[in-house]
Amino acid sequence: MVLIKEYRVVLPCSVEEYQVGQLFSVAEASKNETGGGEGIEVLKNEPYEKDGEKGQYTHKIYHLKSKVPGFVKLFAPEGSLIFHEKAWNAYPYCRTIVTNEYMKDSFFIKIETWHKPDLGTQENVHKLDESTWKSVSVVPIDIADRSYVSNADYKPDEDPAIFKSVKTGRGPLGPSWKKELVSKPECPRMCAYKLVTVKFKWWGLQSKVENFIHEQEKRIFTNFHRQLFCWIDKWVELNMDDIRRMEAETQKELDELRKQGEVRGTSAADE
Repeated sequence: MVLIKEYRVVLPCSVEEYQVGQLFSVAEASKNETGGGEGIEVLKNEPYEKDGEKGQYTHKIYHLKSKVPGFVKLFAPEGSLIFHEKAWNAYPYCRTIVTNEYMKDSFFIKIETWHKPDLGTQENVHKLDESTWKSVSVVPIDIADRSYVSNADYKPDEDPAIFKSVKTGRGPLGPSWKKELVSKPECPRMCAYKLVTVKFKWWGLQSKVENFIHEQEKRIFTNFHRQLFCWIDKWVELNMDDIRRMEAETQKELDELRKQGEVRGTSAADE
């Protein structure tokens, strides 16, 4: 069995704007997650074309020993908390698959996203068969709702309910901002429909871990899109050439940060 949920994230930007904003924000967030010998390692970032689908392929490795819950560390052997993320970005459709070499076929996370120019009102945009769709829980995420964010994650400068964009005039987003968009057809809007399938086959832990992973995905989607909107003045004037240059620079920085962390770790152990 697998646990499937569809998260719907509505944003006050266009589908075209989001393509740049998403890639900019991923690169920025990656820098914040790397250091001390852990974090993100980019193996590939290149164009692909397969079965009529064209886009950008990335392969990343996540070293996450310090970021998993205690109950997972109890049974996970040394070196097993390394995850591979392979992503096919054929925007406006994107597909990401996360696997773990230790657990092999017993674990995966699949995230399929359609970006649509609406307010999250479409049903079954991923065209699942009827029986599967009936089992899917739909989870709306409001980026302006503080109650979605833990105190540990909250940052005032990344709060859409406070932020106002200088370059676009958008924000702050009040409690009824999505309803207001309905009556303002001239204002940009879009929804990221993120279908998340989680499989964790481990006797006695399956349900607990699958639910934990979904809670983490919801947290990531919430915090990431709050950041994306509040960073709009940093990315709204960029184009895809700017983004590719930024990604190349970020990859070099990530490699250097991880190497520095590994050296620090080795030195500490030697002492």
